[in-house]
Amino acid sequence: MKRDYTLSEEQEQIRQLARDFAENELRPRAAEWDRKAEFHGEILPLMAELGFFGMLLPEEYDGLGLGMLDYLVALEQIAWGDASVAITMSVHNSLPTQMILKYGNEEQKKKWLPPMARGELLGAFSLSEAGSGSDAASLQAKAERDGDGWVLNGEKMWVTNGGEAELLLVMLRTDSAGERRGARGIGAFIIPTDTPGYEVGKKEDKTGLRSSETVSVAFNDCRVGPEALLGDPDKGFVYALSSLEGGRLGVGAQALGIAEAAFDHTVKYAGERRQFGRAIKDFQGLAFKIADMSTRIEASRGLLYRAARAWDAGRGDMRLSSMTKLYASETAVWVTSQAINIFGGYGFMKEYPVEKLFRDAKVTEIYEGTSEIQRTVITRTLYQEQVKD
Repeated sequence: MKRDYTLSEEQEQIRQLARDFAENELRPRAAEWDRKAEFHGEILPLMAELGFFGMLLPEEYDGLGLGMLDYLVALEQIAWGDASVAITMSVHNSLPTQMILKYGNEEQKKKWLPPMARGELLGAFSLSEAGSGSDAASLQAKAERDGDGWVLNGEKMWVTNGGEAELLLVMLRTDSAGERRGARGIGAFIIPTDTPGYEVGKKEDKTGLRSSETVSVAFNDCRVGPEALLGDPDKGFVYALSSLEGGRLGVGAQALGIAEAAFDHTVKYAGERRQFGRAIKDFQGLAFKIADMSTRIEASRGLLYRAARAWDAGRGDMRLSSMTKLYASETAVWVTSQAINIFGGYGFMKEYPVEKLFRDAKVTEIYEGTSEIQRTVITRTLYQEQVKD
């Protein structure tokens, strides 16, 4: 792996640590995990030892106290090794831990963040439902007041880590059926997954990210105390969107890692595969494809690192996050598709790695906001700035 001179010495060390872990621990297992579609639980203690579950949390909560760029540099390399492991790491770091850190009271932070930082508790996040995907504010699962506590009922979908997590951060309606207030009537709740009335439902059989568990979750008269509520009972949707801004950078890093992996395999194969008496890399049409793959990957990295540096400087930018997620995810799908074409018939076979990378790449265009949603956010924020000017 070439030294990246845009990174500090410490960031380069983080990058190398994550690459070594990915190369030695993830790549040798990734194909088998994918084939069996089994959760990669055995690798999580090793990741916890290296601090991968508390990178963004302050040291006072047993985290590493690192910045967004430090974290994304590591996540990119984990995705290079196996995207299923990367999404487990990304969801835990970007969503539940960050929401508790930003919006939780001190008691909630002290209770939940240290064991999450140490990797003793795996976190999950739930916003989507069967009838509310991109229109997330139309969710129907509800939390009704019961004395000083709450009773939860309803079903949630597409919960990453949901089958293995010890803690779920979930968005539920707090307004009444007769007085719906849209996004202003949604609260965020911290739910231990061993709470009576919490049930894990169907495990999805996915095209890609097959060793990452995506499940449905049901609440059946699930009773929780007042300590379960995160912040204001009417601002959960605002909290979720704020956290998704960082989460989209995480998806960008995952997409970049997938694209890099496909590119590395392609460069090696094109240098070794011979047709018509010469290596296929020497054919101009194919060489131009490889050049375009490399250029798009570097452009994705530039966007990702710029967005991360803005975040670390306290100037997080929703439009830049959406641009990063949009471009990196579409680059990953394009690069992995080109990789299959260059591999030819072998690229379509499971014994070669690029078909898995193509399957893993596709969902980066979908989760945490589709490409269409990202384009909507980009355009809307551009016009909002015009009005301000």
